[in-house]
Amino acid sequence: MLPDTSPPPLRLDRALDALTDAFRGMTARADEVQCDCHWGGAEELALLKTPGALLDPDLLRRAWDAPDWGDHGAVLRRILPQFARALVRGEVKPASGMYKVGRSFARGHWQRWPAQQSAAVREFLHAWWAHSLLDPVPAVPVHDLLALCAEAAGTAAPWLAVWESVRGEVSDQHLAEAAAGWEYGLLGDQLPWDSWDDEDESGLRGELSAWLVRHVPERLRTREGCETLLHRVRLIGLAGPDRWEDPHWPGHRY
Repeated sequence: MLPDTSPPPLRLDRALDALTDAFRGMTARADEVQCDCHWGGAEELALLKTPGALLDPDLLRRAWDAPDWGDHGAVLRRILPQFARALVRGEVKPASGMYKVGRSFARGHWQRWPAQQSAAVREFLHAWWAHSLLDPVPAVPVHDLLALCAEAAGTAAPWLAVWESVRGEVSDQHLAEAAAGWEYGLLGDQLPWDSWDDEDESGLRGELSAWLVRHVPERLRTREGCETLLHRVRLIGLAGPDRWEDPHWPGHRY
């Protein structure tokens, strides 16, 4: 499936419609069970086995967030048309961060689904990402959406490649905000959100660090108020004593 080259708002609308078409009529497995004490009752579980029934926001949250479904992929396919629209409206707000939504996609193994379904999910994520990069006030901040997409796909590379190609005041403002939010964790050699898989964390962190070191100086050099941030990003590209003995290491006087 070729990427949609329509203007970002139209592309996102089409992606949402395609997602609805791809997952219309899906249900959780007939034998799916959940804990009455910690998740919810039989009537709510029955709604996940009823195609097309709208879920209230709390049930939608419990459906995507529960870590112990017998078939998480089937539950995710059941809720995706409603879930995706709630996401782009900013109605899904996990307390610990949007990366948790990406984890839910990863648990569902969406990239292994039949071609039409996996392509619809991929295009939705890319359309949402492209739209958000050009939105001055996106419903989900760009740095949070990057964490979601990277966790869902298991890599930050495709999302960073798009960001690299999208230039302008809005995109650069998002970059400044993201770098400011990420530099503390990256300076401590930690991914700035909890990774789905600790073994994969260094890979995601390496992608993110290398990209920031390569692109932040070029894009933010002339931006007012970014001098300290530029030094912090430069330090991310250093290791060992070269990093913490630098006069611009946080806490040093300079």
